[in-house]
Amino acid sequence: MLPTLEAPAAYSDEALLAKFPGFTNHYATVNGVRLHYVEGGSGHPLICLPGWPQTWYSFHPVASELAQHYRVIILDIRGMGSSDKPETGYDKKTMAQDVYALTQLLALPTVSLLGHDIGGMVAMSFAFNYPAATHKVVLLDSGHPSEGMRYMSMLPAPGTFEAKMDGNNPYMWWMSFNQIKELPEQLLAGRFRYVLDWLFQYVMIDERHMTEFDRQAYATVYNHPANIRAANGWYQTFNQDIEDMKTYSRLTTPILGIGSYVAYSNMNMSLPAIADNVEVLDFSNSGHYLFEENPTQVLEAVLRFLH
Repeated sequence: MLPTLEAPAAYSDEALLAKFPGFTNHYATVNGVRLHYVEGGSGHPLICLPGWPQTWYSFHPVASELAQHYRVIILDIRGMGSSDKPETGYDKKTMAQDVYALTQLLALPTVSLLGHDIGGMVAMSFAFNYPAATHKVVLLDSGHPSEGMRYMSMLPAPGTFEAKMDGNNPYMWWMSFNQIKELPEQLLAGRFRYVLDWLFQYVMIDERHMTEFDRQAYATVYNHPANIRAANGWYQTFNQDIEDMKTYSRLTTPILGIGSYVAYSNMNMSLPAIADNVEVLDFSNSGHYLFEENPTQVLEAVLRFLH
């Protein structure tokens, strides 16, 4: 039997709120799932959606400044952190329904969205499915799952799989590994810190920006078998996401893409192919975890776009 792992009090949602002055902790049951979120600030609502393998806490480098301008709602998406982890519903259309149901519960007729990684996929699905409710969308190193995923290389190009990801030939083996059911949680329960340390070193230019405290906060969450299983569900639904993408109309919502050195080239090609009103910024001076490596430049770009 896999171990039961209790979260140290220092990394509880309540304790982590100390890094989010003015924010409060909330739960809401919508679309059949109980979602956790934190909220702070005032003004037009900005829904913030994190990615793998992080939680709502990943917005801590930028949350306070964003809350000076907007009503900031940072969500643990379905399967993440303190939100429910059902067996199904990890396709991005269903996850976008979660977010939309939350906006309806909070009586928010229109929102902007800021999504990183998997969170960006959900933000894009929200824009496709609820255009009237979408004001603007900011994507960090992300876009909607598309047919191109089927052609990702099983093997890295010769000479490209080194200590750091090659931005021209990105090799993301975990996209395949996370497709596997049951085995990842058997291997990684209580050991997820190994994945985190390797990943941060591989996809960040300077992994020192991901602090020891941050790493432990995420390891505390992803050490749990149920959390590994649920997070991998985000990957195991890519085939359904790709099929859903084929049914969507071209976006007219304003989109800002911010691409690190590992994602800019792909975003610069893919986003204009599906949306009319797109700006893509090249943040090649940063790795994948842009909030940690380059919060000032990210904030400047986001605030300018959303203004």
